[in-house]
Amino acid sequence: MTLYTQAEANINKTWMYLSLFFVFVIFVGWLISYLLESQLILGIAIIYAFLASFISYWYSDKIVLAISRARPIKKEDNPELYRLVENLCIAAGLPLPQIYIIKEQQPNAFAAGRDPQHAVVAVTQGLLERLDKVELEGVIAHELSHIGNRDALLQTIVVILAGVIVIMTNLFFRIGLRSRSSRDDNKGAGAILLVVGVLFAVLAPLVANLIKLAISRKREFLADASGALLTRYPEGLARALEKISKDPNPLKIANNATSHLFIINPLKGEEQNSWINRLFMTHPPLEERIKALRGMDMENIKP
Repeated sequence: MTLYTQAEANINKTWMYLSLFFVFVIFVGWLISYLLESQLILGIAIIYAFLASFISYWYSDKIVLAISRARPIKKEDNPELYRLVENLCIAAGLPLPQIYIIKEQQPNAFAAGRDPQHAVVAVTQGLLERLDKVELEGVIAHELSHIGNRDALLQTIVVILAGVIVIMTNLFFRIGLRSRSSRDDNKGAGAILLVVGVLFAVLAPLVANLIKLAISRKREFLADASGALLTRYPEGLARALEKISKDPNPLKIANNATSHLFIINPLKGEEQNSWINRLFMTHPPLEERIKALRGMDMENIKP
């Protein structure tokens, strides 16, 4: 699969996830309205599905930046970083993304945006302080590859959709409990909704993690390879990955909803070592990524 066909595939996946999500929310609304005999709930569900899908597509990057407490910078704030990104964008044939800084000491980075014309790259202060120029180039090239491959939207939109699934789970619980405790004929419907709510409470986190797992592992290998082709120096990114993984600093703004966005999973300690996180790892094993980078034969690969 070429980078072009991968980009097209990611665009198609984005619309598929949005469509499935839209259908899912409407189905939930229909089920609740049917059991409680209230058409108003179905109308609310349709409006909610439309607004959530609209916001996910157009504003998912802004929401993720707000969660990460990232702040935009201008060229005069960090001319060296700007020149580095500009040069890589010229080489990649991409427009210059907005650059954000996260005031955290853990070295890490992520990209977001619905398309290359509305893309952002966010890096932590620790990344700028701990990596040398070729290592930083490797990381930025990796993130620009996410933008060029069109999976930046896919990886940010899943954050919003996963959150909405949790909200829908809570909705089942609240409506089910309220209906079951009422003194009208909706007690049976409330019991059914309560049972479905319990199932959703168990399945929703698993589904959200499986979605992230499905779109994350392969895209990291692809972005590593694309970034290495862009810089023509795979060792720079390999060294950067080693440095980032060995850094002991926690990322305070990290959480399970956004951890898959970063170049390396930012969760440290118990969060990263828990069995549930190992079971649903959104990043490929670091050793495999580094081995793949150091096994690239750049002399026999045409630019």
